[in-house]
Amino acid sequence: MFKHALKISTRNLYFCKMLEILYRDEYLIAINKPSGLLVHKSYYAGPADEYAVEKLTNQIGQKVHLVHRLDRKTSGVLLFALDKETLKLISDQFMSRDVEKKYIAILRGWTKEEETIDYDLANENEVIQNAITYYRRLQTSEIDLPFRKHQTSRYSLVEAIPETGRFHQLRKHFKHILHPILGCRKHGCNKQNKLWLQTFNITAMPLHSHQLNFMHPITKENISINASLDVNPEFLEIAKILSFDVSKFI
Repeated sequence: MFKHALKISTRNLYFCKMLEILYRDEYLIAINKPSGLLVHKSYYAGPADEYAVEKLTNQIGQKVHLVHRLDRKTSGVLLFALDKETLKLISDQFMSRDVEKKYIAILRGWTKEEETIDYDLANENEVIQNAITYYRRLQTSEIDLPFRKHQTSRYSLVEAIPETGRFHQLRKHFKHILHPILGCRKHGCNKQNKLWLQTFNITAMPLHSHQLNFMHPITKENISINASLDVNPEFLEIAKILSFDVSKFI
């Protein structure tokens, strides 16, 4: 049986550091959002000491306009516009599904090698919307961690590409196929999450937006922005426990 892992405290250090800027020109700026940092003030997420929008504004001394969102526990590429005209143009691309977003996640169980999940979801106002996610399995792991009637526990490292951008889409879709994201509370397996807390003292949700691809709304160049997993030390710790090789994402 595994020994209890030390609680990772390095995450809080990111709130004292400057945000990592992945891309910047006179129209757009992208950061590598640390896990645990709220994007903006939200009724659903509750209060926080600081927010990505305000932190970036203070860091560069210029107002920024949020283009899309990442959950509090999700790390990775977060894009902002530097003026309202650019905001409208790039937002239109997101709405028309012309922006490709790539995530990596660790799921409970062994998934299919690849799959497209086409399953409608309800938004914050209970309006039903079409939602589509494609994923492919990158690696699998089986560790000596008894769970329910099983003597071991199985996990998958996957890359997910949401074709739509619905509220909590990846978390809900992976729950729908019975392979929830590890550490997800609302749309996950609470018994498995409790097992990881008791065994490894880990409560993180290993979900990271590692790449964003789009056509620049002004220059018309093809832009590809990559975000290292370094801002999510608990994802790295979980990957180490499961012997997943995530070196290509660092």
